[in-house]
Amino acid sequence: MFIQVIQGRCTDADALHRQMDRWREQLEPGATGWLGGTYGVTDDDEFVGVVRFDSRASAEANSMRPEQGLWWEGMARLFDGDVSFHDCDDVTLMLDGGSDDAGFVQVIQGRLSDPEQFRHMMEGPMDMLHEARPEIIGGTVAIDADGFFTQTISFRTEAQAREGEQKTPPPEGQQEIEQMNALMSDVSYHDLHHPWFATAGAH
Repeated sequence: MFIQVIQGRCTDADALHRQMDRWREQLEPGATGWLGGTYGVTDDDEFVGVVRFDSRASAEANSMRPEQGLWWEGMARLFDGDVSFHDCDDVTLMLDGGSDDAGFVQVIQGRLSDPEQFRHMMEGPMDMLHEARPEIIGGTVAIDADGFFTQTISFRTEAQAREGEQKTPPPEGQQEIEQMNALMSDVSYHDLHHPWFATAGAH
């Protein structure tokens, strides 16, 4: 799987959402290898889009389509300033990988001192996490070539997420959390209170 993370400031979330819907209606049929996406706008007007393709080649082929370029021109006008992109070949699924039924998504970003070790930990058994935090549906971890990571965590509801944050993990879980945190720097959190989702073939 390949993930492209798109971010930028947007003060008209409704217009942006409509533009994304146009892509689904008009461009999705020709987007070979597009799998879906997770989208939302934070309280401080930052749009975050985590778009999934089956490969980098499919993503690049989509970007080369003339209709994609025209659509993006309209999309770009909705942002206040520059838009950033992170292209990630290194992708790991957490638990069930998320769900279009999630009511709240937290996006965590930062830099990794050892992406390979972090990936190894993320690929390990998640039984303990699933038992300790049943409100977590799943998520994705995407790492770009520079070690910048974007993690999405999907929850059934925000209330359940906040309640789960207050729980004390078992000692072995706490140790693992501390080991993972030690690999991260410049960490930021982006809460998507009203996320929306897209999955290939589902309208």
